[in-house]
Amino acid sequence: MPDLHSLIADLQAEGAVLDALVARLDPPAWAAPTPAEGWTIAHQISHLAWTDRQALLAVTDPAAFVAAREEMSPDAVDAGAAEGAGEDPAALLERWRTGRRRLAEALSGVPAGTKIPWFGPPMGAASMATARLMETWAHGLDVADALGVPVEPTARLRHVAHLGVRTRDYAFKVNGLVPPAEEFRVELTGPDGREWSWGPPEARQSVSGPALDFCLLAVRRRHRADLALVAEGPDADRWLDIMQAFAGPPGPGRPPAAKRA
Repeated sequence: MPDLHSLIADLQAEGAVLDALVARLDPPAWAAPTPAEGWTIAHQISHLAWTDRQALLAVTDPAAFVAAREEMSPDAVDAGAAEGAGEDPAALLERWRTGRRRLAEALSGVPAGTKIPWFGPPMGAASMATARLMETWAHGLDVADALGVPVEPTARLRHVAHLGVRTRDYAFKVNGLVPPAEEFRVELTGPDGREWSWGPPEARQSVSGPALDFCLLAVRRRHRADLALVAEGPDADRWLDIMQAFAGPPGPGRPPAAKRA
């Protein structure tokens, strides 16, 4: 794993990419629908701002975050997204900028070994930064899809892929399944052609393919049928059906391209 400060720098870089995408939009364009049903571009940015605010509270006042989490309704995430959807886009954008800057500052001061409460299992500051990067990238994809703009894959995808690997057992559990006892081998090809790998080389089950495809599946932004991922072994094959790198219910995922056409 890279050091915390490198992770935070990558988190800020990922935020800057999405920021540049929405900062140029005229106000009416913020109401454009995205692939997430019922969510506009404004919903996507509002959601990131809301989640950054929750993360900041979890870092700076863990007890207050836990108390607030216990009081949240089942539709808290959608309500958080709707909170700023009708806001003036310039004000929403500035709120998101301020929130992600404050979160980066707070994460940089978290002592090593500290566990931060969250909606899933507690995590260290590095894992929290990775999770925020993953979600920023995922929702950035939704915005880019809404605008018809291609997203250039970068080496930062390694963080998303790492989280996808680390959350394997969580994906099984959240789907009511028992996680496999054995480790998988995961071999991915990064955007620059370099190989990224996790797990023992001698593992009997494995997943391989382009890193971008693995990350798209991990954030459930594409259907498995549209991706060039190969599974060896029944449990690895099942994993590709249920993979998710984020906390919370799995949801329906995205339909295959053939059904979207």
